[in-house]
Amino acid sequence: MRDLLLIALYALLGAGATGLLGAVALRILRRRSIAVSLAVLATVAVSAMLAGTLTVAWAMFLSPHDLAVVTTVVAMAAAVSLITALLLGRQVLMRCRELVSAARTFGQDGVFTPPAVPAPAELAALSHELALTSEHLTALRGRERALETSRRELVAWISHDLRTPLAGLRAMSEALEDGMVTDPARYHRQMRAEVERLNSMVTDLFELSRIHAGALTLTPTRMSLYELVADALAAADALAREHGVHLAGGGAGAAALPVEVDGKEMTRALSNLLVNAIRHTPADGTVAIVAERRADTVVVSVTDACGGIPEEDLPRVFDTGWRGSQARTPPAGAGLGLAIVRGIIEAHAGHANVHNVPGGCRFELTLPAPAWAASGHRLN
Repeated sequence: MRDLLLIALYALLGAGATGLLGAVALRILRRRSIAVSLAVLATVAVSAMLAGTLTVAWAMFLSPHDLAVVTTVVAMAAAVSLITALLLGRQVLMRCRELVSAARTFGQDGVFTPPAVPAPAELAALSHELALTSEHLTALRGRERALETSRRELVAWISHDLRTPLAGLRAMSEALEDGMVTDPARYHRQMRAEVERLNSMVTDLFELSRIHAGALTLTPTRMSLYELVADALAAADALAREHGVHLAGGGAGAAALPVEVDGKEMTRALSNLLVNAIRHTPADGTVAIVAERRADTVVVSVTDACGGIPEEDLPRVFDTGWRGSQARTPPAGAGLGLAIVRGIIEAHAGHANVHNVPGGCRFELTLPAPAWAASGHRLN
């Protein structure tokens, strides 16, 4: 037992000294390439084994012949082990270089193509993560291009829509100034209408800029969704009468449906939906609004009689500045109302969608139901 302990001690001293020198070398060369690190690591491992064996042999063998034999055998084994380790490390280095080359093309064209040659598990995991990042960046680029296209369209539409009322105001003001108007009161009414139109457009732009900038601050309170719907119906009643459209929903006997929302912003969203529906519904048509509880959500839907939206346009309905076909273009506004609706609903952790129904289309606003709310009721 004493001899074994001495052998272990001598082996530990020899291998430990070599390992310590190797650790210092790795620290000094830590900023060099992985090839240098692998070479140092292989050299240290083999040298530690060689040093430990030779230390024990030097201490325990008294015969010079036996010491020479052991030294020769260990040296040959160490040389073969070192060459084998370096060759295997070269394979890892080649896989790293292939991954670097693939990542370089990823940085140039945004598409990452993983190396076809099998790689160690760690490098394969890194390659997989780079592929997922490539897909994510591709999707972000597509979204960025769509946003840029939407922004350009919005600028073009806003420029056109602003020029029209401004040109009308300028013409009417010049006519009044020159005294060539026989009915000034009519011109004053028209100018007021154009100013109201401009004010509405500027208000929509300001609201949309707050939403896009993340500056829309909500003040959620507990309230009845029935009251919000009733207020929105009351606000849209005059416009509906002007267009000869019937409004349905919000009966006096309907039960209250509790929600936790910002009342001002939700009223704006519902009013935008109703105004949009009324403007695209022909005279004698009906616009219906329904609120109901579905599982753990509250859904408010507005159904119009517009005749439907082309299927290819449905994904763009809530885009900023979208107006669709000429038949659905409203006489006023800049195509921002539905984009504002989506922004407000998403700020409430909900979502907005639209789909066609017989004779028209239905817009649905889905909001999370508050945990404290009781089982839902249907509001017709």
